[in-house]
Amino acid sequence: MSFLEYFRSLKPEHRIAWAVAIAADALQIVAFPLFAEGAVSPADSVLDLIVAFVMIRLLGWHWAFLPTAAAKLIPAADLFPTWTAAVWFVTRHKVNVGEQEVLPPGPAPEPRR
Repeated sequence: MSFLEYFRSLKPEHRIAWAVAIAADALQIVAFPLFAEGAVSPADSVLDLIVAFVMIRLLGWHWAFLPTAAAKLIPAADLFPTWTAAVWFVTRHKVNVGEQEVLPPGPAPEPRR
């Protein structure tokens, strides 16, 4: 399966999460001189806090976000796309045909018509 096919098979909120993660990692890699200080860079910290908030809103809480946020505190760790790797890890699970999907607690979704 190519990445494009995989991307098309995702839910809309997963696609947005992928776009946000790729954009954040690209910004931190391309604009590395601005974020070179690592843990002491206020711009880098603000960007990571915003991305973490967006990821939790789009994908829900997942343990993969903790090492990602911790790795951002290490200088030069921004050269590795950690947000993109975390989003891949969270969204890689697919429901197989015939397998029942386990929904989170809350009201049941409306039936499709």
